Amino acid sequence: MPMEPPHTPVEILNVNGTSRVVLLCEHASAFIPDRYDGLGLAETDRDSHAAWDPGARALTVALSQALDATAIMATVSRLVYDCNRPPEAPSAMPEKSELIEVPGNRNLTPTERQARTDAIYGPFCEAVKQILDARGPETVLVTLHSFTPVYFGQPREVEIGLLHDDDSRLVDAMLTYSERLPARCVKRNEPYGPDDGVTHSLRLHALSRGLANVMIEVRNDLLRDHIDIDARAQEILALLEPALKNIMTEEKTS
Repeated sequence: MPMEPPHTPVEILNVNGTSRVVLLCEHASAFIPDRYDGLGLAETDRDSHAAWDPGARALTVALSQALDATAIMATVSRLVYDCNRPPEAPSAMPEKSELIEVPGNRNLTPTERQARTDAIYGPFCEAVKQILDARGPETVLVTLHSFTPVYFGQPREVEIGLLHDDDSRLVDAMLTYSERLPARCVKRNEPYGPDDGVTHSLRLHALSRGLANVMIEVRNDLLRDHIDIDARAQEILALLEPALKNIMTEEKTS
């Protein structure tokens, strides 16, 4: 059997970007390396929202270009390892995602879990660490995700979620500009929040350094093509850019 070609678990764009913003996209790819044998998933499940966040990578790229911001993106499916979860969390390598069973994640041994952690989570976190450590305390961390419009059979009204953990200053500032998007349902800590375990990256990479931060969730039916992507990027910028100016002003006067 031919050897699987090497695969880099992290993609970094615009490493020399001048923006104070650093973008993360932990669920940018549905790729499952051959050694995991598709995790035993049906073909349709391998490309579903369970395997990745549809549209999130394209949105991250669009914002990286608009802001001149560095972007760090995972290149392996979150079903192999979810880079927004700590190694000890069952959801880092979930046996089930919503209604989708993941046979290849059942009964993993500690050695198998550690191997995935070392191959995927470790390099991703190290890339984030190196970039953030090279920057100053004025850096702002923005993580980008998408979510399904129907979850366990229940439709979701929220269209853009602005999530935070203990540090809400950037989300507070962004929400003051939500009237700029009158056609869009924008909410705090929806459709998920800290109690759902989704703010791991914010806690690990931003809160530990005292960096302003936000996790942005966009409903994936609003990210279907490049026209949608460009429109959502502009909507996010309408909230993010003035909020960044507010924070900079507060930092200078404090």
